[in-house]
Formats: sequence, C-alpha cells, structure tokens
Amino acid sequence: MFRRRPLRIGLSARIHHPQADSRGIHTKTLQVLEQSIAQWVQSRDVMLLMVPSVLQDGVLMRSSIRLRDYAEYLDGLVLQGGADVSPRAYGETPLRPEWAGDPVRDAYELELLHEFMEVGKPVLGICRGMQLINVALGGSLYQDLPTQRPGEVAHEHSDYDRHLHAIQFTEGGDFSRWFGGLAGGNVVSIHHQGLDRLGHDVIVEATAGDGVVEALKWKGRSFVCGVQWHPEFHHHGNQVLLDCAPLLDAFLAAARH
Repeated sequence: MFRRRPLRIGLSARIHHPQADSRGIHTKTLQVLEQSIAQWVQSRDVMLLMVPSVLQDGVLMRSSIRLRDYAEYLDGLVLQGGADVSPRAYGETPLRPEWAGDPVRDAYELELLHEFMEVGKPVLGICRGMQLINVALGGSLYQDLPTQRPGEVAHEHSDYDRHLHAIQFTEGGDFSRWFGGLAGGNVVSIHHQGLDRLGHDVIVEATAGDGVVEALKWKGRSFVCGVQWHPEFHHHGNQVLLDCAPLLDAFLAAARH
C-alpha cells in the first residue's frame, strides 16, 4: 500500500555558550531543542531534524554542506524561542547589558531564514522566532516592553508556561480564517521584547489587549508567519488555552505544497 513520504521539518537550534568557571559539558557550546516544541511539531506525520549551526568560536571541519542545502532538502522550518534578539541586528545599541541578546545565534538563524525564503519553503517562528522574522524583513523591536511600552497586559511573568493572556485576531487575516473567527483566546506568551516597527510586507495577524503584536504574516511569495506565544505549551484538551492545531495544520499544508 502506498504511503506518502513524511514531511521533513527543520528546527533551528537553541545555542548555549560555554559558561565561565564551569566544568564538564558546560565548557562546551551546546545546540539543543526544547522537548515540547519537538513534540508539538511531531504530533502530525512529520520527521523533525534540528539544523546545526557553524559557530564563530567552533573548531571547524569544513565540508561542502551549506545551510542552503538544508533549505533545499527540508520541507519547512520552525524557528524556536530562546534568547533575546540582539538590538544590534536592527541598528540599535542595547540599553542594558542583559538585553544584548545572542548575536551568534542571530547570524545563524538570519542566514537560515534567508535560505528558506529564497527557495520558497514555509517558515514558522515561535516567540523569538517571530521577532527574528520581523527584524530580517527590516523591522525593529522594543528592547523591553515594561519600560518602553508599558501597558495593562503582563507579557512576562515568573509563572513561565503557566502565565497566559488573551489575544484577538485581525479582521480579514489568515489567522481569523484558520481559527474560524476573530475571538482568539488565551495563550501562553512569555516575552519582554516585542515588535515595534513592522518589517517590509509584514502584516499583523493578532494582538494582545494592549495592542502588542502577537502574530504576524509576510505578504511575500511564500508562507512565512510567526506567533509571539508558545503553541507547544498548549496541551491537547486544555479548555482554557487556544487550540493551536489550525496554525500547525496551515504550516504543514504549505510544506506539502
């Protein structure tokens, strides 16, 4: 019986740099994925492959394989969350040292995103990934929402994946079509950076109650969209949180075609 090939979806790596005064594995550069994002993507007929980076502090054994080769081989890309995007990536100086982000990871993921967009493969950005898409398309970020854009919605909280707030979809947008209306729902959204100036051909697909952008989509020739929240923390059957299956299905449908 014929069985179609599973989709091959790439996942960008989180990068943990060597820690000062550490021992053992923590003296090494680690490239990792967060388990729940892998499980969320693999809840469909999908093979997930983490795409390794070539770091500036690594001892390189050169080969002919490039990030473009991953973009041509894989069917789509997920940019996972993690460290701040460096303000230098959008032409600003970090206002505080702890907001300097990770320029090494920025360079790797920006190149990876560029290669997937060049070959017309779909990209889904989660949290940091959404912010990176906006920066890659010429936009900018608030380095710190509480101090630069204070509002009534708490976007970061010590409760981490138990912290939630409501979002609303944009009228006439793709998200409202995928999810069947404008109502939106509660999402697990944990971030202190946020979208400021929108990138070229970026449209807002969802906002929080204070107007902070919670989802975007690119109007270009391929499927590129991002969400500020963490759909991988929305467990199946949870009646309080937004069911994010329509988002995953839209992304994977684009990967199939």
